[in-house]
Amino acid sequence: MALVAGPASPAFAQEAKTAPEAQKTMEAVPALSLQLSKHDFSRGPRALPNLFNPYKPLKLEEPSLVNSPRLEQLIRDGKLELGLQDAIELVLENNLEIVVQRYNPWIADTDILRTKGGGAGRGLAGTGTASALGSIPVLNFDPTLTSTFSFENRHIPVNNPLTSGVGTSASAAKLITHSSVFNTQYSQGFATGTGVAVSWNNTRNSSTSAVNLFNPSVQSSIFLSIQQQLLNGFGLLPNTRFIRIAKNNRKIADLVFQQQAITTITNAISTYWELVFARGNVKVQERAVAVAEKLYGDNKKQVEIGTMAPIDVVRAESEVAANRQNLIVAQTVLLQQQQVLKNAISKNPLDPKIVNLEIIPTDQPGKMEQPPAISFEDALREALQNRPDIRQQEFNLKNADINVRATRNALLPVASVTAQYGTFGLSGNSVTTPPPPAPPVIVRDGLGGTLSQAFQNTFPDYALLFNVSVPLRNRQAQADNQRAILTQRQLEAQIQQLKNAALLDVRNAFIILEQDQARLEAASKARILQEQTFDAEQKKYQLGASTVFLVIQTQRDLTTAQGNELRAQVDLVKAKADYERALGRTLNVHRVTVADIRTGDVEQEALIPGTLHGEVVGAPKSY
Repeated sequence: MALVAGPASPAFAQEAKTAPEAQKTMEAVPALSLQLSKHDFSRGPRALPNLFNPYKPLKLEEPSLVNSPRLEQLIRDGKLELGLQDAIELVLENNLEIVVQRYNPWIADTDILRTKGGGAGRGLAGTGTASALGSIPVLNFDPTLTSTFSFENRHIPVNNPLTSGVGTSASAAKLITHSSVFNTQYSQGFATGTGVAVSWNNTRNSSTSAVNLFNPSVQSSIFLSIQQQLLNGFGLLPNTRFIRIAKNNRKIADLVFQQQAITTITNAISTYWELVFARGNVKVQERAVAVAEKLYGDNKKQVEIGTMAPIDVVRAESEVAANRQNLIVAQTVLLQQQQVLKNAISKNPLDPKIVNLEIIPTDQPGKMEQPPAISFEDALREALQNRPDIRQQEFNLKNADINVRATRNALLPVASVTAQYGTFGLSGNSVTTPPPPAPPVIVRDGLGGTLSQAFQNTFPDYALLFNVSVPLRNRQAQADNQRAILTQRQLEAQIQQLKNAALLDVRNAFIILEQDQARLEAASKARILQEQTFDAEQKKYQLGASTVFLVIQTQRDLTTAQGNELRAQVDLVKAKADYERALGRTLNVHRVTVADIRTGDVEQEALIPGTLHGEVVGAPKSY
């Protein structure tokens, strides 16, 4: 299924559409998804039907570092015909900044997986994501099954054979024992600060001692132990702080990724229009050279027939040389801009299929509608709501609040209560001696009899334990709490700083947009007037009422006016893109959405791999 980033904005269209037509087109085009991964890194592998899956490493595909097929599909007759939306789509598919940045949300997902198991998150380098502070008793949320099997055989020298039950002997006696242990324990922690452990222990012993009641003997015990933190580590917040911070860090990684997408798209738009300007400037300079060469040719003929002074030919020839120099400079800039755009829209700009390919931009900066008719207050409100950098800092502030509350809990002493219940069983082979003359009888029993005793609570065991640990000066916990509070206050100041910067950014972008609109109108009018002036000067020159110098001067003025108009056109559409960036609406304008990997359309190919859980920026306001 071929996806497009959405219809071109009216500012970039040759002919502006009416609002209903534009809205109908917007609704007809599917939005791009920023999600792409068959793995959910916040969830571990399923244990069923293969129980060994949790113990196997993940097989992750290598990043694709070849250009997307869309790039070749746009090549026609040996040239790359590229519209603005094509350029945006290729940037989202191939730009290496996007390829690199897309891994950060997935790396943040691994922290969610780790913290769900009871571990601490590791944060994400380069995103300002927070880690947890405060020393709180650690609980393992993943169930743990621990089994111990041991076999032991001993030959023990005995110094007192009477007490050991090995009889008397003139030489040193020895006691032979054999022991087999089969122990199993299940343990798990819970977010309330509760730890639960269930153990089943079994021991089989045999020896050469004649005084044992059972030989061999089997002893079993079943214990249930529940431990609850009472002060430090009590409640949901202290024990789920890692998970909460990891989830916020995941959203921060999404916003950093979204900011990268906005920056990349804005840069791509700017690069595209700079290429349009470079091609247009080449055409302007080519026309200037053509006009200068014609003037030079006409003057040369008039000198040959003796109706003009030779100095006028020299002036015209000098103008031809100057215009050719300007043309060479313009052609050089065009080649440079083509290479810049190739780097932006391809993973491998040295691909033989595109390395020497000429890029033909198919969109031209048409007449843009009037600047957005919204107040500065509304624009600022939209920016504060949508800008990823501000929203990122808001999640950092949420993390700071979690740290403040968690470190407040960590100031308390560690106190816990443990309740334990157990039951024992003991049985084995025993010898009974009936009255003579009956021989001794061996009564055989084993694990079955032992377990029967244990489950019938024949030998119960109850215990209740209290544990208190009080740090007398508590300096580490105090330092963590103070750091958390200071960080929170610092972030509050930084958010206000970012809002002030956003205010300035929106104000400047809006002013530049208005100025460039007026500048384009003035440049267009100046170009029209200069064309009329040049035509009039040529007619006067043909009638002998003007000079070569004046014709050359008006030609230069016309070339300058044409270049100024083209520059003003390109600067205006770039200013519009920058205004959209300042308001945080770039992705919406170009129909790029950030979809949840769990609800995204799996049949659609995503142009930017990555996810933003449950986050979709609101629809853009129309101009």
